[in-house]
Amino acid sequence: MSESTLIGLVSFISTLLFVFGVPIFLVIGIWVVGTSIIIDFTLANIGVTLFEGLNFFGLLALPLFILTGDLINAAGIAKRLSDFAYSVLGFMRGGMGMAALGACGLFAAISGSNAGTTATIGSIMHPEMVKNGYDERFAAATAASGGTVGIIIPPSIIFIVYGFMMNLSISDLFIAGMLPGAVMVFSMMGACYLVAKKNKWGKVIPFVPTAIFKSAMRAYLGFITIGVVVYGIYSGKFSPTEAAAVTVGFTLIAGLLLTKELSFKTLPSIMLRSGQITGILAPLIAISVVMQQLLSLLGVAQVLNDMLSGFGGYYSVLLVCMGIVLMAGMVMESLPVTIILAPILAPIAQGMGVDPIHFSVIFLVGAAIGFITPPFGLNLYVASSITGIPYIRLVKFVIPYFIALLLSWLLIAFWPPLSMFLVQFSGAG
Repeated sequence: MSESTLIGLVSFISTLLFVFGVPIFLVIGIWVVGTSIIIDFTLANIGVTLFEGLNFFGLLALPLFILTGDLINAAGIAKRLSDFAYSVLGFMRGGMGMAALGACGLFAAISGSNAGTTATIGSIMHPEMVKNGYDERFAAATAASGGTVGIIIPPSIIFIVYGFMMNLSISDLFIAGMLPGAVMVFSMMGACYLVAKKNKWGKVIPFVPTAIFKSAMRAYLGFITIGVVVYGIYSGKFSPTEAAAVTVGFTLIAGLLLTKELSFKTLPSIMLRSGQITGILAPLIAISVVMQQLLSLLGVAQVLNDMLSGFGGYYSVLLVCMGIVLMAGMVMESLPVTIILAPILAPIAQGMGVDPIHFSVIFLVGAAIGFITPPFGLNLYVASSITGIPYIRLVKFVIPYFIALLLSWLLIAFWPPLSMFLVQFSGAG
């Protein structure tokens, strides 16, 4: 058999393994080893590249931000942020649902994880929303949808990976994600308001400035944590890695000494959980570097570039790229989507005149929408697991949020200042 036929066979087998639930790290690893043997590429390169793929200072931020998300949940800071959001928005119909979305945005500004945001805010707000008169399925869909901003609002774990892979400034990526993340939150709030008003869900509470002030004072540790991350990175005082380390230190002290909801007894289990998540992500990042090398040797990027160039100009190519990302997000988590497609699509978009920082936001917003898009829809699975509601029963209730996010995505894609204004204003871009 020819070389191309053998590579096609290995690719087909790898796809089958993925469909049958084999971990994505093993799927990519099998493809990498098989393809290397077929094209007579030295296997010693795999070992060397796996090590060098993780030998990067910026990746230290990855386990630190994962740990931060677990600490602010265990320290009770996330609950205080949720209470504050409700005190501000509860006077409107759908206020508690909107508060859940706002709390997702606040939590995302500290944790950088979509699944962590869904699990944490969902476990806090879902029971409260059901008590408040919301349909339990809509409440779960709200938590799942709110979690999508976990990888867009900085600090973002996936932005760290994207910046590392594409050799872009992680600080620039973080700054670029601020306004698009806010747009996503507000668009989902609008959808929540319309659905809740139509169905008369949720109880309205009075707008009481003193109550808002009191809840804000209780949530002050969350605001300080967000301020440390945003100011440190935005001002250039900290690198993302340094900001992650400072944030971990602050939340640890806050939980042990101020809220006193953390204890030395519970710390090992919290750190073990964070370490387990890091242990899943790090090998996948390492093997992706080898995969990129092989895709480059095989000329895949050039073939796809030639194909997309046939679609015409700037807008048509950008729409096709967005369609590819969305379809990939329907069947894969954001990390493998980024690993496989970013090195291929980003150069094509840049060749058509799309700023690489702007395209990173476009790419990852599309990947984020995949978190609530069947058949994969990771956040729907997370919401299902914490609420006990079957996955399939949540799909119908996520549609309004999907439409809101899709409209936000188009705005972000075709109005570059939304992503680039803060980057240029800060002098970073």
